[in-house]
Parts: sequence; structure tokens; C-alpha cells
Amino acid sequence: VQLQASGGGLVQAGGSLRLSCAASGRTFSNYDMGWFRQAPGKEREIVADFTYNGGRTSYADSVKGRFTVSRDNAKNTVYLRMNTLKPEDTAVYYCTARLPWRTTYDYWGLGTLVTVSS
Repeated sequence: VQLQASGGGLVQAGGSLRLSCAASGRTFSNYDMGWFRQAPGKEREIVADFTYNGGRTSYADSVKGRFTVSRDNAKNTVYLRMNTLKPEDTAVYYCTARLPWRTTYDYWGLGTLVTVSS
């Protein structure tokens, strides 16, 4: 499956953005999906992920209550809605996919940069 994230940009602290990730190439609805981010000088970290059937959704503690993931299987797209953004949310955001029985995310798209100014 091929993934392409979009929607990043520059936003002031307290603002909102919605990232999109368009998938192609395979049956999108069969895949668990995730969002990761990597800030300058830091390791990549998971932001949120959810199962192919929506049975489980999890968020990093740092974004709980502010970020929401969703998917539209008809459009082969997943979204990451980010509210109340903070400067520490500044990072390159990546969407990922894996088949449900896999423990690691095997498919990665090019990231989209989110910059939050204070």
C-alpha cells in the first residue's frame, strides 16, 4: 500500500490542523493505521493508531484529548485532527499501515511538516 500524508503547515499555538493520509495500491480497509511524528533532534514516536475495524484506537499521552484519528474507507483516507496545538507538537508527521497480524508498521508515507509557533 502506498501512503501520502498532507495537510501540514505553520500554525500558532492553540490552533488546529487536520492531516490527511491517502492510501492506494491495496485494500485499504484491511490495514491497521497509525500516525507517527519525529521532532528535530528527537526519536520518532507514535502519536495514534487504530485497528482496521475500528475496534481499538490508542493515543500517546501527550496528545490525548487534543488529537483525534478517523478513517474513511470509501475514500481510502485516514485523518489526524489536531486541536489545541502546542510548540512541542512541531514535527514531521508520518502515516503508516500494517496488516493486522503484524507487530510493526511496514508501510510508510512521506511525512508532512507541522510547525507550531509560540
